[in-house]
Amino acid sequence: MKPAVPAIELRGITKTFGKVVANKNVDLTVNRGEILSVLGENGSGKTTLMNMISGIYYPDSGEILVDGKEVSIRSPKDAFDLKIGMIHQHFKLVDIFTATENIILGLKDEKGFDVKRASAEIKETCEKYGFEIDLNKKIYEMSVSEKQTVEIVKVLYRGADILILDEPTAVLTPQETQTLFSVLRTMRDYGNAIVIITHKLHEVLELSDRVAVLRKGEHVGSVVTAQADESSLTQMMVGKKISLDIERSEPKNPTDRLVVENLNCVNREGVKVIEDISFTARAGEILGIAGVSGSGQRELLEAIAGLQKLTDGKITYINPKTGTHDNLRNKTPLQIRNLGVRLSFVPEDRLGMGLVGNMDIIDNMMLRSYQKGHSLFLQRKAPRDLAERIISELDVVTPDANTPVRRLSGGNVQKVLVGREISSAPTVLMVAYPVRGLDINSSYTIYNLLNRQKDSGTAVIFVGEDLDVLIELCDKILILCGGKISGIVDGRTATKEEIGLAMTKYSGGERE
Repeated sequence: MKPAVPAIELRGITKTFGKVVANKNVDLTVNRGEILSVLGENGSGKTTLMNMISGIYYPDSGEILVDGKEVSIRSPKDAFDLKIGMIHQHFKLVDIFTATENIILGLKDEKGFDVKRASAEIKETCEKYGFEIDLNKKIYEMSVSEKQTVEIVKVLYRGADILILDEPTAVLTPQETQTLFSVLRTMRDYGNAIVIITHKLHEVLELSDRVAVLRKGEHVGSVVTAQADESSLTQMMVGKKISLDIERSEPKNPTDRLVVENLNCVNREGVKVIEDISFTARAGEILGIAGVSGSGQRELLEAIAGLQKLTDGKITYINPKTGTHDNLRNKTPLQIRNLGVRLSFVPEDRLGMGLVGNMDIIDNMMLRSYQKGHSLFLQRKAPRDLAERIISELDVVTPDANTPVRRLSGGNVQKVLVGREISSAPTVLMVAYPVRGLDINSSYTIYNLLNRQKDSGTAVIFVGEDLDVLIELCDKILILCGGKISGIVDGRTATKEEIGLAMTKYSGGERE
């Protein structure tokens, strides 16, 4: 076995934002020819630490060494000069440019850029590591997986041999994930140092060589992956042993609550985003929705919530108290509420649609109920009590309930939104990616909350991206591909491979 050769060494790294300590005296080493996973709960400082390596933040104290030499990384350009590249969750690509044009964009060449020569060099990089990409294809024509490939090739072409990937499999199918893993292993074998931030423990165990765990901003230890399992890693992250089982209960007296028939919807550009969608959501069940990102999940939920105009189809809500059938099609969200229909919608775009960033947690609780006020001055006691309860039950990391939401980490913003929606005791609860960006402990808290809603007679519609969770949590799973239904399967008998294949290939079939 070859001796470890450090690519990056962090010594005593500390970073604060006001009174909040993001990282405290962190010592961490990333070796050449290894894949290191960085784990930790939300607010544990993972992203802040990686942002200091990639030049987005600068540490308050401590040292960063690259290949044994102390360096000062004050910008992403400094990081690139040190051959460090970071691939973020949100891609930084120009949609109307080709893959080649995006990869060479911003580079300087004293001789003037020869796109043909650059394309040939990029092709060599792709062949070296096993990437499959059409370099002449425009970004807006690409799948999420292809865009991610362009981002990775872009940093490799610019000379990076230390790569940091933030949640790289968040929106990939199982097949695309395995392709990415194969490429990352090849990159490791060529001597590159690779760091992955992820919350998916089964992927950590499958892919990485070592795992570094952060807790409350401090590095609590690193372990060889082969000597770890999900339980031991979770205990390191949280500081205590927790159960990692999603206890799916059998549906009790399931009854039809929401009947969707032949829905069709076009976006503002006139492109059909939902085509002939039909399904039934039943009280006391969790209906999962799977699909590659952009397959119509968002538009479908928005249509039911009254936020998207339909060109055809019918949405029928069956009132549990009166038994009446109400048509929700083309009604506004307010009209839907006035019918007595309680739809709770945790949107994909949390701060864009769900919460107001400049308002504090208490005021964001009031957004649900301000129209019920009868006086000039709104009552803040009930929203304050709700905010305090959510902070306590979901372990929201915040100085207090008066903190503006925009100052919370992404995972804690998520907890506030999900907690608020579930607290309204809906009869139909629709949640889109409710655990995206959440650590394992918080994720299981949300799964348990959804199961409690199901057991109380709520019809739950759950849009998720982790197929393992969909199979463990949901009673039925509806699979979307290109805005159409490509299958409806039983959560208890379905396989990841079956769902992953249906996500990328429309068949129109159904299996009960």
